[in-house]
Amino acid sequence: MLIIRPIRSTDFDALYQIAEESGHGFTSLPVNEDLLRRKIARVEASFEKQVDKPFDEGYLMVLEDTETSEVVGTCGIEAAVGMEDAFYHYRLGTEVYHSEQIGVRNEVETLTLCHDYTGAAELCTLFLRGSYRKNNNGRMLSRSRFLFLAQHAARFGETVIAEMRGESDDEGNSPFYDWLQKHFLGIDFIEADYLSGLGQKAFMAEMMPKNAVYVCLLPEEAQKVIGEVHANTRPALNLLQAEGFRCRGYVDIFDGGPTVECNLHDIRSIRESRLLTVTIADAPVDAPSYIVSNTQLANYRATAVNLAVSEDNDNVILDAETAAGLMVADGEQIRVLAM
Repeated sequence: MLIIRPIRSTDFDALYQIAEESGHGFTSLPVNEDLLRRKIARVEASFEKQVDKPFDEGYLMVLEDTETSEVVGTCGIEAAVGMEDAFYHYRLGTEVYHSEQIGVRNEVETLTLCHDYTGAAELCTLFLRGSYRKNNNGRMLSRSRFLFLAQHAARFGETVIAEMRGESDDEGNSPFYDWLQKHFLGIDFIEADYLSGLGQKAFMAEMMPKNAVYVCLLPEEAQKVIGEVHANTRPALNLLQAEGFRCRGYVDIFDGGPTVECNLHDIRSIRESRLLTVTIADAPVDAPSYIVSNTQLANYRATAVNLAVSEDNDNVILDAETAAGLMVADGEQIRVLAM
């Protein structure tokens, strides 16, 4: 059985391996032992914390294959970004230049550095090992976060965002970043991305252009990738768009990839998820597949299972093995979402 659960300190080696496997552009998991240990400690504290309103909590979960006890994936949610460290984006805008005297009107696209998403919740750190990228495992891992958001909405910002990885080559070089490196930052993309992942962002405030950047003045290669996603990220973007996420004109400051957003309560999976009361018994195996989770916090568990769910009934039969994996007893509730 594949079970999603909160990460714990004993998962460090697995998380470090995932950080190595994830490659360039996966800013939230830099290959740094001290940072990864602190990340796990922060997550453990967040799951235990009493929260009146979201601040700087982080909820990182792992996907465990219970047959082998191997951690094979991760998914995470940040409660409210930018509350401790600055959270930068470029905002796409337009400046209009018009002269009646010469009969010319021009609209010029601009990029302006901003902190507009401060306080938003963020979907992040989604990774699944290659051998498990089958049988809708990736969809289950990604969408399980919406069950957690639905159950614990008060712990998160009202707007939910996701940063999509932008265009880069196999060596991690970004055509959008090239001009920034040449004229402003002076360090390569991999180093800048790594420092950002470490939370060492002072160089951004010190070296990024302070005024709006005219897109038309950028190299053509950089212009072409603004708002474009990496080929490997396209399926994740498609999934989020189906949930109601849209790009509102914000892109990553390093690779130009789009950031998408949706109000938490407008996310399709959150609206469509249901709370059902469990009866533990033999369940039908030919029923439709659902993503299911318990309603707990520190002992959060989620998985995929076949369920016979009725629109007219708030009860559902759950087999004993799945109930044990989800840590739910007869008569308790689970949250369900059609796969």
